[in-house]
Amino acid sequence: MRTIGLMSGTSLDGVDAAYVETDGERIGRIGPSVTIPYPSSLRRELRALLDAAPALHDEGRLADPAVLEAARRLTEIHAQAVAKLNRPADLVGFHGQTILHRPSKAPGQPGHTWQIGDAALLARLTGVEVVHDFRSADVAAGGQGAPLVPVFHRVLAEALPKPVAVLNLGGVGNVTWIGPEGELVAFDTGPANGPLDDWARRSLGADYDRDGHLALAGTPDGAVLGRLMAHPYLAAPPPKSLDRLDFDAALREAGAGALSPADGAATLAAFCAVCVGAAARHFPDPPVQWLVAGGGRRNPALMKALASMLEAPVRPVEVAGWDGDALEAQAFGVLAARVARNLPLTFPGTTGAPRPLTGGRRVPAYA
Repeated sequence: MRTIGLMSGTSLDGVDAAYVETDGERIGRIGPSVTIPYPSSLRRELRALLDAAPALHDEGRLADPAVLEAARRLTEIHAQAVAKLNRPADLVGFHGQTILHRPSKAPGQPGHTWQIGDAALLARLTGVEVVHDFRSADVAAGGQGAPLVPVFHRVLAEALPKPVAVLNLGGVGNVTWIGPEGELVAFDTGPANGPLDDWARRSLGADYDRDGHLALAGTPDGAVLGRLMAHPYLAAPPPKSLDRLDFDAALREAGAGALSPADGAATLAAFCAVCVGAAARHFPDPPVQWLVAGGGRRNPALMKALASMLEAPVRPVEVAGWDGDALEAQAFGVLAARVARNLPLTFPGTTGAPRPLTGGRRVPAYA
């Protein structure tokens, strides 16, 4: 199938679109990719929705005008990304924008995940069948609903020496450990670019710490870092996943806000690395290398902190011939094909699903 995968991650920076020819189990060809940044006004709206989403969800206000307007705007930008890619497609894999992720914390406890975006509108605007709502079935079955990309990582890494760890550093970090026989262990590591971006916005009035300049100019604060390292999430075994804002209270209580701009950024970069180091303790065996995707691989402060924390080599995914900017969009192209073929998206080792689970919903193309 000819698929276009679309991804807008927790960094809220824009939408990536990627073309993939796949049957969901193998990749025939990986084509071009494009990125369309969100306008700053939409980024502000989405960031405000992250704060408002818990109350909106609990009050049943899923159709709040602010939600509908943001969903419309981001869907139109997703359609622009499909048009800019300019490739014929059988399916579009549309993740949407996560504004709330509260998976089950205990067996029998209901979880919730909320991605906004109008799949029907996207189908009308593109004229292509749209696959969406990838996470809900897993959460409804008691899974974490995240991460979804490990089965794609396994396809990509088929020829690589193993065990290998694929680390994605978006707003939240997530990792996939792939064993010699294709075994999968995957979960969210902890905060990544999200707190750093928020810090840069408050400290510099910038969307992010470009090239890690601010963090590289500072020194991690040992006391703040020590308090953050005591967070119970780091010691909890997988399966586990995070909301973009799950660590906000911990960051405030740890005293991060009192640090200088440079020291605060350095501390947040170090904490991201500590989270990844803690994640490695949950692997069945140490990886022979770490391959890093997402915007975080472009931050020298983050990559330096990871290299000092981890025993195996830490390299951007480009050393394996992958495109670290398009990887998650490519994944949703492959996942869309898996939905079409009724293949599982999530597994006990990736989300804690009770068994390999299918998921996703399909909206037909509009003539």
